[in-house]
Amino acid sequence: MNVPTLIGALIILVIFVAIVGRGIYNRKHGKSGCSCGGDCGCCGGACHSK
Repeated sequence: MNVPTLIGALIILVIFVAIVGRGIYNRKHGKSGCSCGGDCGCCGGACHSK
């Protein structure tokens, strides 16, 4: 691999890790995609399809 290809691959890897890390951070801090804000006791779990 040449240097520009390596740099491009590293940039893509950094972006991927940042997106995954942000998703993990949001999930741990209760900012999931759930419409009830992660407190499914108030909506009875209706936001999660079975």
